[in-house]
Amino acid sequence: METLPFINPATGEKFGEAQAATAEDVTRAIKDMRQAFQVWRRRPLKDRIVALRQLQEVIIDSLDEITAVLNQDTGKSRQDGLIEVMMTVDRLHQYYRHAPDWLQRRRVPPGLYVFKSYYKEPHPYGVVAVIGPWNYPFDLTMPIVCSALLAGNTVVLKPSEVTAATGVLVENLIKRVPELSPFVRVLHGGPAVGAAVVQGNPDLVFLTGSTATGRKIAKATAETMTPFIAELGGKDPMIVLENADVAAAAKWGAWGAFYNTGQTCMGIERVYVVEAVYDEFLRQVVAEAEQVRQGYAVDIHNENNMGPLTFERQLQIVQEQLEDALAKGARIVYGGKIDGLFVEPTIIVDVTHDMKLMQEETFGPIMPVMKVKDETEALWLANDSVYGLSASVWSNNMRQAKRVAHRLDVGSVNVNDAISHYPVSLLPFGGVKQSGNARTHGKEEVLQFTQLRSYAIGRPPLPFDLATQMREPNHYKLGAAIMRLSFGVTLQQRLQPIKEALADKELRPEIGRMARLAGVATAVIAFAVALFRAKK
Repeated sequence: METLPFINPATGEKFGEAQAATAEDVTRAIKDMRQAFQVWRRRPLKDRIVALRQLQEVIIDSLDEITAVLNQDTGKSRQDGLIEVMMTVDRLHQYYRHAPDWLQRRRVPPGLYVFKSYYKEPHPYGVVAVIGPWNYPFDLTMPIVCSALLAGNTVVLKPSEVTAATGVLVENLIKRVPELSPFVRVLHGGPAVGAAVVQGNPDLVFLTGSTATGRKIAKATAETMTPFIAELGGKDPMIVLENADVAAAAKWGAWGAFYNTGQTCMGIERVYVVEAVYDEFLRQVVAEAEQVRQGYAVDIHNENNMGPLTFERQLQIVQEQLEDALAKGARIVYGGKIDGLFVEPTIIVDVTHDMKLMQEETFGPIMPVMKVKDETEALWLANDSVYGLSASVWSNNMRQAKRVAHRLDVGSVNVNDAISHYPVSLLPFGGVKQSGNARTHGKEEVLQFTQLRSYAIGRPPLPFDLATQMREPNHYKLGAAIMRLSFGVTLQQRLQPIKEALADKELRPEIGRMARLAGVATAVIAFAVALFRAKK
């Protein structure tokens, strides 16, 4: 039986293991969740919220346990683990408050069918397969699972094998809520288990991961036409303009590049600085990098603000990109040292767009800085990427900053800050281009786990209904007149049917008959309303 080891990336020590799922486990899990869906989908929304709030309570009560596992599993500090939990709880809290509004049935104007009623309402897909990431294994997994459940789906979760201990923790937290646990199945394992889940015919697949993984799943789901939602990688640019607060840009740009050891999909991965402030920015950003304290500790009182990379493959990617850049003429002006999985915060200059470092996702504590002539060149280079997740613009000229922000081909833009858009629970987050099609945070996150269905309700067609008249032949002129009268853009278009009716002997009686029928219908409706009010 295959097992997944729990390895602390900071120490290299094994601290546990999990049993990997088999192909039979995957088949059984999807079958069980399909049956469970028939129960969960019929639970009133308020009951689903009650069960999910119990999970929220369990998470808060288990805070120290969660941060301890994240610390061992990823090497990040307990405080950074706390931030993950805090963002998770904030989102869940907001979702449960707003879900009754987001998921309610909504009436739709009837158009020409004035004697019928129409409405739309979101319905769950069924079994949602969630494939989680390793860089924020709690925050990028738990809210997604809960959003799918909130919408009425059941869930099969495949956590990342890189942070398997957190996956087991998530499973245990869910099991502590008996009203919820029958509707979630967690399957531990590597890529083979993930592939089996995707091929197991779930009703929807949600991935948070790399663009390369997204392509593989997109191909697999295309074979069965299974809906696929993906939150993928980024190569987020930062633009520093001539009117920027250079000290603030250096301070928070460095934080955005080095936070979580650079393993943040919306972190700063490319920096474009106009030549007027380039030298000053470079001086100050190096000074900021010098202040980064790197190390590992298990205690909550930890002065370190940057830990190790999470696993060996990520180190290889960082090394490959640095070697490629240096071979093509780039220079490291600060950092570059590697000790195990600890990579020193690194600032590199003289970079160009023919380097992997400026085109491929790095996911490491590397900040490439490029001098540009002006705003136009900065925008051109910032948009020269297959990715489009987030971006950052720095300028004290707010008109300029907003102009540049709106010209960036990304899903989210920060003005005079970095990463600050992500923790806002109701602000949609997601990318364009090869950064995926998912939208997490807020209403959009919950509703993407639903399919909108429409309903038309009414008695059999009434003879005086215009739409009924248009089902019969020889009403072309009548229909054209009604269309112009109802939807004409100019006064001349609206008056044209009246002129035609006065001049057309064939059309005049048709409009008169429709007017009489409409008058009778109006009287009947008015009488019915009056009778209803009298009874009340």
